[in-house]
Amino acid sequence: MFIKKVLTVLCSLFCALIVVPASAEEAIGVSKPWQMGFREAASPVMERIVDFHNFLMIISVAIALFVTILLGYVMIRFRASKNPNPSKRTHNTFIEVLWTVIPIIILVVMVVPSFRLLYYMDKTDEPEMTLKAIGHQWYWSYEYPDHGDFVFDAIMIEESDLKPGQERLLHTDNEVVLPINTNIKILVTADDVIHNWALPSFGIKMDAVPGQLNETWVNITKPGIYYGMCSELCGVRHSFMPITIRAVTKENFSEWVEKAKIEFAKNSPYPSDKNLDPSSEVVSLTSNINNKVITK
Repeated sequence: MFIKKVLTVLCSLFCALIVVPASAEEAIGVSKPWQMGFREAASPVMERIVDFHNFLMIISVAIALFVTILLGYVMIRFRASKNPNPSKRTHNTFIEVLWTVIPIIILVVMVVPSFRLLYYMDKTDEPEMTLKAIGHQWYWSYEYPDHGDFVFDAIMIEESDLKPGQERLLHTDNEVVLPINTNIKILVTADDVIHNWALPSFGIKMDAVPGQLNETWVNITKPGIYYGMCSELCGVRHSFMPITIRAVTKENFSEWVEKAKIEFAKNSPYPSDKNLDPSSEVVSLTSNINNKVITK
């Protein structure tokens, strides 16, 4: 009894030393040394992806074990020393039906949750805000159309300029700030070549195609810093266009928006209404590249 209590205490101390709870400012959306498996899920989509992966792993392991046991049985039961005169049977209707029907059943069991997940990942029916990500060679720019249409670029911080806590090759000079517990519609496009906006912790991997708007969504469940990067070979500096997301509370997001409107006002591609000539005909061309307003 005493030994059991001592072991329990030692285990508790060991876990307390190696498991440190993530704070709100800690970079939880980044891979750790010697990590196996996915990054920590921070959205309902990623949670379902992990669950689906675990479900498929059970099926895969069960199939592998069954085939291994079956091969072992066949090699032992029907070895040459025990069967000097092998059977010349070539067909068995029952077995042939089994090895056709069972794989079909397994595929149906896999495809039903797969399609459910694909439709769930597609888009949200009740978006509360929109973020637009535009890929360039080799950086990302972002627009907040629901919060004043301000725009900014996010460029990777060089290793020599990194501050403590910033991840090498992953941190950008301007962070994308998003609120937690909010359905966020994300529009992804590009203005030169095909890029890919990928956030592993959110379960997002969306192509950015010139002249085309692709849509996805996220609802971030935990505050913190999350990292991603372009996942489509897009040129010589493809590996140097990361994505940095800072997830904050809705109150802190509102405060940041007010500051961002001032800081990034000069970057806005939309002219003020007072600068437009009422007598002129304005043709508004919504471009996936840069959303310019052209006066005709």
